Amino acid sequence: MKRVRLYLYFLLAGTVFVGGLWSMSLYTGRVFAQTDTVAAGGRIYRQKGDCQACHGWAGDGRKMDSQMPDGANLRESTLEREQLIFVIKCGLPGRGMPAFDRRAYTDDRCLGRTHDDLERMGLELFDPAATLQNREVDRLADFLYEKVIGQGPMDRAKCIDFWGEEVNACDEFPQ
Repeated sequence: MKRVRLYLYFLLAGTVFVGGLWSMSLYTGRVFAQTDTVAAGGRIYRQKGDCQACHGWAGDGRKMDSQMPDGANLRESTLEREQLIFVIKCGLPGRGMPAFDRRAYTDDRCLGRTHDDLERMGLELFDPAATLQNREVDRLADFLYEKVIGQGPMDRAKCIDFWGEEVNACDEFPQ
């Protein structure tokens, strides 16, 4: 009987613990992402989406292409996950952030506005480096929350973690 009680106690404690983690991730808007998903999001950030052109390789707003619009310092972002995904998909017309959803502003998915509405309002919408599928947007968000958003200023240890190894970009940070 004692073993059954002990088993039930540990089962209940484990359920409460896992449930607490799940509810915490829902409350904070962050879901604990798998390593391969985060890595895929990093590749999208650096390559397909070319986010670093405006936001900098570290997401700190130090853009890598002077011809591109100034990107926000994502390390200081307070956006919840849902808001971040909306901004990636619909962009920020008039503020330089392109819409990465190929159907953005063709129907009501972006606040009910269309390309004609943006034109009437005098808001320019930049073309993205490439459009992203929903799963790619999710992976990009996973990467940003794991490695950039809320992570504070970049330092050498974060740089090595960001790249997965020590690279030349980390040389700007003291050891």
